[in-house]
Amino acid sequence: MKFGVVVFPGSNCDHDMIYVLKKKLGQQVVALWHKETDLQGCDMVVLPGGFSYGDYLRSGAIARFSPIMNSVVDYARNGGYVLGICNGFQILCEAHLLPGVLLHNPTHRFICRNTYIRSETRESLVTAATRPGEPLKIPIAHGEGRFYASAEVLQSLNANDQILFRYCDASGRVTPEANPNASLENIAGICNEERNVFGMMPHPERAADAELNNTDGIQIFQGVIDALVKK
Repeated sequence: MKFGVVVFPGSNCDHDMIYVLKKKLGQQVVALWHKETDLQGCDMVVLPGGFSYGDYLRSGAIARFSPIMNSVVDYARNGGYVLGICNGFQILCEAHLLPGVLLHNPTHRFICRNTYIRSETRESLVTAATRPGEPLKIPIAHGEGRFYASAEVLQSLNANDQILFRYCDASGRVTPEANPNASLENIAGICNEERNVFGMMPHPERAADAELNNTDGIQIFQGVIDALVKK
């Protein structure tokens, strides 16, 4: 499989993503510079975490208008697979490829720590290898991670099985105490109705190496690869 990892000015998780996909999972990976428009025939485009364009205005608001995003939007609307992690999730919401928005954490402080999330469905590439309800230890690192959407959008996300992950405790229980940023309904990741665009705030690429004493993120990527091979 061929993955394209978009690099914006201020991206800081692009090399982490490339390392995991290429070195740990043996996939072909190309870096896609933000000023380019050619997606180079990738099977999936990944928008990594970081601080694109310094996170001026709102996180992801400027990156949404970069040249590469015109191609990403067209690609997604034609059924191409796109994954956004952290800042990438914010960019996808700004580009209206995913519903909702990511707001400032209530504390207005940057949060960087391990947290637990659980898969809510196996009906997506990103959760294909997970067990719904089983906790995964995946770190977060964000200042604007509070998922918010209208009551109508939340109802639609639930009705259409679009919620990929919820924050939980180490036992898999979804509780207010397990929610690190006050995201509505503990939501940590969602997909679009067509199930080809995915966004999540936690960083599975930072939990995919035994040297970090955490490989819970590997099953997320392996599920994506296995599902794409079957397509």
